[in-house]
Amino acid sequence: MIRPTGEQYVIASHGYRAVVTQTGVLRRLRHDGRELVDGFAEDAMPAAGRGQLLVPWPNRIRDGRYEFGGTTHQLALTEPKRGNASHGLVRWASWSVFRHDPALVELRYFLPAQTGYPWALDLRTTWEVGAGGLTVTQAATNRSDSAAPYASGAHPYLLAGPGPCDGWELELPAATYLTVDDERLLPTGRASFEGIVGDPLGSTVLNHAVTDLQRDADGVASVRLRNGTDGTGTELWVDAHHRWLQVYTGDDTPTPRVSVAVEPMTAPPDAFNSGEDLVVLDPGASFSASWGIRSL
Repeated sequence: MIRPTGEQYVIASHGYRAVVTQTGVLRRLRHDGRELVDGFAEDAMPAAGRGQLLVPWPNRIRDGRYEFGGTTHQLALTEPKRGNASHGLVRWASWSVFRHDPALVELRYFLPAQTGYPWALDLRTTWEVGAGGLTVTQAATNRSDSAAPYASGAHPYLLAGPGPCDGWELELPAATYLTVDDERLLPTGRASFEGIVGDPLGSTVLNHAVTDLQRDADGVASVRLRNGTDGTGTELWVDAHHRWLQVYTGDDTPTPRVSVAVEPMTAPPDAFNSGEDLVVLDPGASFSASWGIRSL
């Protein structure tokens, strides 16, 4: 019997243990026996984007339609109830293992040109654990003869202990967020994020793409999620290429509010239409961005 997500690659070091699947999913991550992400069973499929990679765009594209290089492209509507193309083209792809060491696994995938995205990309993703936790690096190279639009993201759900998340404290240093319409969750403008997150979260419902992140001297921004009992929790960090985070309490998932998704994104929702923070990959050019998770 083949597992729904294919081969399972275990990496471990310094008390961290992660399981990455053949489909490029971070299925489990724990530190000294404590779960840091809300994963899923080995014999299950990932629900609600759980642990998946979002390439060559994260989040939504309005109507699955966009114009690039003077040509209009139409993608399949993978979020049919809202009429959007959602979360890229590799969520269910089978990746090839290029390297698997005790503390590192590198997977590669050739994304072929296809209807709606007529560019071929070589994709490489590395997961590595060490003293500083898990580091994930997502990279792409354009193998086509014309420039390609590109953005990357991922969809981990973080844990700060037993749920629900109502009693957890969320430290999210973001100044603004995208407002969206209620029906399709597509951008309508921008507003201040100040005062939206309660302390603790309580009944706050989050499904916000936030930006203008507070960063350290190296350009790194961090989000910390702690439980109210002993202050332990989980931290997600992103490098300077990740200008956006989607923060989601999962209220409309099969397991609402048991975790908080903090999704690194190099571009906002509908970036293929707005062009905001969109990477234009010239022929032969590469782009790489990193993010990670550590125990608190």
